[in-house]
Amino acid sequence: MSEGAPKMFDKILIANRGEIALRVLRAAKELGIATVAVHSTADADAMHVKLADESVCIGPPSSAESYLNIPSIISACEITGADAVHPGYGFLSENARFAEVLADHNITFIGPKAEHIRIMGDKIEAKKTARRLGIPCVPGSDGGITDDAEAMRVGEEIGYPLLVKAAAGGGGRGMKVARSKEDLSTALSDARREAKSAFGDDAVYLEKYLEKPRHIEIQVLGDGRGNAVHLGERDCSLQRRHQKIWEEGPSPALNAVQRETIGTIVAKAMQELQYLGVGTVEFLYENGEFYFIEMNTRIQVEHPVTEMVTGIDLVNEQIKVAAGGLLPFTQADIHSNGHAIECRINAEHPATFRPSPGMITYYHPPGGLGVRVDSSVYQGYVIPPYYDSLVGKLIVHGRTRTECLMRLRRALDEIVVDGIDTTLPLFRTLVRNADILNGDYDIHWLEQFLAAGGMDEPV
Repeated sequence: MSEGAPKMFDKILIANRGEIALRVLRAAKELGIATVAVHSTADADAMHVKLADESVCIGPPSSAESYLNIPSIISACEITGADAVHPGYGFLSENARFAEVLADHNITFIGPKAEHIRIMGDKIEAKKTARRLGIPCVPGSDGGITDDAEAMRVGEEIGYPLLVKAAAGGGGRGMKVARSKEDLSTALSDARREAKSAFGDDAVYLEKYLEKPRHIEIQVLGDGRGNAVHLGERDCSLQRRHQKIWEEGPSPALNAVQRETIGTIVAKAMQELQYLGVGTVEFLYENGEFYFIEMNTRIQVEHPVTEMVTGIDLVNEQIKVAAGGLLPFTQADIHSNGHAIECRINAEHPATFRPSPGMITYYHPPGGLGVRVDSSVYQGYVIPPYYDSLVGKLIVHGRTRTECLMRLRRALDEIVVDGIDTTLPLFRTLVRNADILNGDYDIHWLEQFLAAGGMDEPV
């Protein structure tokens, strides 16, 4: 499908920090593209800053004054002559206005078209679009709920329990469960208040609440000209407060027919949408049925799981299609090989999850066949208190899930991060748990495990 190599970017500015900034930098270097790191004053000693061809300080530690400061990032592009910006994940990665401002300055946003970011960023519009494209959705309201009486009518139609969700939400904020009509009024007011505080928008909608679903997401890649593929699924059901901590692929809950069916549906939808770049279509899965919940129009934290099983460098491909290249492969060219698991290692206490910023006094990453560590930390590095607590991601690949789990156990026993608390003891416990070994878990499993005292005696 290739029409020759696209005219590649001369210089990419990486509008992010931490491990994803380093991940993008590595991909750019392998493509022969010069790199610019931007950083706050708190990140002056960050690894991606040290390794980039150029670096620009864009503000003080506060994200609002640095990594979310669009004028500062535009200025950094103009100063350095960067002709493209990679936003990573988080921060401005799903900000349609940022993509439009870059275009106004003749700078390429390495991501989807602004219209697709905007549609998928509004959960009500995203759900309408998914339905139009033939993607299965959770039964729920057609749009935002304007009053309690309307909510009661919807509740009677689709049945309880119901999930009240913020239209502009994310990360579990603005999300409440109503198990009966008596609970609904309180859930609505609580969700609206939380949504207004978190997102400046109190619009909410209703969905059928699934009791024991799994979280399954489909990785997609498109070139914006009608060519799009899926690269299999990831199972991200191990979550705490709606935040993923363990991701694996393929899912132990799906069979070959199920994964091919949902993958084909999603790939066809992305072709019709003429989607550009990487993205992830997320579902709840229960009793053999998939229900669309949202689409993330960016690279995901857990993208290495897909890279390990497909052998495809997603960030490399993301850059090439942003530069105008066509997809170099078709669906038939993509094959899944073995099993991969990613653990998100955070600077948090493994039982209380209290943040633990500070200096890493000793750091030893694991190694060996099938072991990958995506991290920007080093011995003597100080984890700042201003941003998320991710220390790094441990990703392990094996020919089978059993081999992968045993390799993960070995790698977790090797890795050393001293000077701060980390969630490593949690993963050392999980990788020995019978439910995890059997692949028998859902999105509520981890919180129930922790509430039952599963980490009272960390390994």
